[in-house]
Amino acid sequence: MRKFEGYEKGVNLGGWLSQCGEGNYHKEHYDTFIIEKDIAQIKSWGLDHIRVPVDAEVIQEESGEMKEDGLAYIDTCIGWCRKYGLRMILDLHKAHGYVFDDENNCQFFYQERLQDIFVSLWSELAKRYGKDRDIVALELLNEVTSSEFTETWNRMAARAIRAIREVDREVKIVVGGIFNDSIYGLTLLDPPADENIVFTFHCYSPLAFTHQGAFWVSRMPKDPEKWRLSYPGTVADYRRRSEEFFGHDFDSEYPDTLPEMMGPEYFDNLMQPALQVAEKYNVPLYCGEYGVIDLADPRDALKWYQDMNSALRKYDIPRAAWSHHSMNFGLADPWLDGVREELLKYL
Repeated sequence: MRKFEGYEKGVNLGGWLSQCGEGNYHKEHYDTFIIEKDIAQIKSWGLDHIRVPVDAEVIQEESGEMKEDGLAYIDTCIGWCRKYGLRMILDLHKAHGYVFDDENNCQFFYQERLQDIFVSLWSELAKRYGKDRDIVALELLNEVTSSEFTETWNRMAARAIRAIREVDREVKIVVGGIFNDSIYGLTLLDPPADENIVFTFHCYSPLAFTHQGAFWVSRMPKDPEKWRLSYPGTVADYRRRSEEFFGHDFDSEYPDTLPEMMGPEYFDNLMQPALQVAEKYNVPLYCGEYGVIDLADPRDALKWYQDMNSALRKYDIPRAAWSHHSMNFGLADPWLDGVREELLKYL
């Protein structure tokens, strides 16, 4: 399995140019949410890259015309990365007609006009940032959801890759699968188009712990005593909580081969399908998001990061934690003040 060189450990800049919050898609927010000292801090943490989620509406009109005022923030961030010796993954977090956390906003997968705009966007971004390929990689789309989009997503990813390759043959292109960039989703991706493709997955498992108390989960109880969960715990308890709160089939998250208690073996087992895909295609892997909600006990979060990191390091998988600050998962936020120094060892 080849490695995604130069992107060993990083952090997301969630909430800056994506998921800005209602009423925050404006200059004042962009100018203040992430500033140069944040990039300096990330470097001081010993990290080597950032993942920058960007919503299409920030950098492209729905007509397809590019928005220079939005692109300027990416330009500035690349300048900061060069100054502090970091690399960047430019991640299209939301496309025109597609929002990963809104099941009613998936027109992208059905409308040719929106698909053409998507391809045009990547062509333009390749023209603009191909020159920065030494420190910038391009991630096509964050967290495709339903399995019904599998065929369309493979087709659209191929179109976007062809458009980028017409401009630049060497820039790294990051591609994830269905079910919100799940490990299982990697098994349904078409083979990589060339040697400069990277397959990405996200890992917030077990959701019952990492998303305990998440207000955006409709089935999550309001009473903290009903959702509070420590780490580690028994696999059986985690599975029961996951089915109760999230209502999904969690066979892939809790396979029968697991030991009774949570621990490093859990994450080792979880990543096996991704490793099999990587070996099959000799394609590099990248874990683009992982983390723990700020409602968890910080000491338990530390243990989770330690176990998760043990598997990522064992298989030499580059990664980026979610997220630098805010977004309910902030590594720089006060909730981690007592454990941050230790936690940074496990990114």
